[in-house]
Amino acid sequence: MAFGKVGVVGLGTMGAGIAEVLARGGIDTVGIEVNEAALERGRTTVENSTARAVTRGRLTEEAREQILGRLTFSTDFTDLGDRDLVIEAVPELIDLKAKVFAQLDKVCRPDAVLATNTSSLSVTEIAGATTRPESLVGVHFFNPAVVMKLVEIIYSERSRPEHVEAVTSFVRDLGKVPVTIGDRAGFVANRLLFGLLGPAAQLAETGVAKEDIDASLKELGLPMGPLTLMDLIGLDTCLEVLESIHADSGSPRHEPAGLLRKLVSEGSLGRKSGGGFYTYDRAGSGTVVAPVEGTASAEVAEQLYGPYLQDAAEMVKSGYCTADDADAAMTLGCGFPVGPIAALRERGTWQD
Repeated sequence: MAFGKVGVVGLGTMGAGIAEVLARGGIDTVGIEVNEAALERGRTTVENSTARAVTRGRLTEEAREQILGRLTFSTDFTDLGDRDLVIEAVPELIDLKAKVFAQLDKVCRPDAVLATNTSSLSVTEIAGATTRPESLVGVHFFNPAVVMKLVEIIYSERSRPEHVEAVTSFVRDLGKVPVTIGDRAGFVANRLLFGLLGPAAQLAETGVAKEDIDASLKELGLPMGPLTLMDLIGLDTCLEVLESIHADSGSPRHEPAGLLRKLVSEGSLGRKSGGGFYTYDRAGSGTVVAPVEGTASAEVAEQLYGPYLQDAAEMVKSGYCTADDADAAMTLGCGFPVGPIAALRERGTWQD
């Protein structure tokens, strides 16, 4: 199957990034939003992103014009009627996604492949919102989509194998690294990542200083501490993902900490609101007000990192993904310096 014409529904940060990836890959791309204001925000996101790439010498002005020339922006769903593939990238609300796929049923060709960019919801449940569940595949890009190499390809029990294979090949042709897996909450990357982030929030709730928790994990080479990362992701998003994974796994380690629930209920959502685990000098800023130097603890690091490694080992041993998939998910999707199975090999506790 060839995907020469692709549509993206939802042009927030992620959807706009996906649209740019497609256009950069030479794909005729239509971006759809619900109204003109949202559409203009999506257009501006792509224009600003490609302009920065020119300024940094990563694109020529001619290449930028070609990329923008492959993009069409519209509020009319019928403009998706000729698309070979349509990727839904609206917020993680199952009812909203159901409405989108009900509309796609009406306008898309019978042979079109439909995809959801969900990061944690059940692809099988989302597929139930369309009259053609066999045509739906999960295509989870990571933010920022233009930069991050990993894309998780998720198949439900009813996904056609040829569609999964075609999407996997297409993603690889875009220059990404696909990891193709079955449907389970959190998939590979978020399942493993939130098995570390959730317990970090639980540990903070017990009174361990947030700065010490972050310093302990950074000592292992992680690009940032788990609580700082949660603030960056958005605490409301973290809560949604943890609730989804906990409903599937039942593990106490995935249960959202009361502290996390309290912060979200208060509107303290992380960087975007100006405060979460840390307080920032303004909304959207990464600058912490009155930062405190944390003290790294090998005990704290192992308390969080050890179970994360064990989660990965169990995931691979169960056959859900390969060792290479688990390592790619965490290095390419989450920016970890080393994958969990590679880390276990370094510890001498993994046998292939």
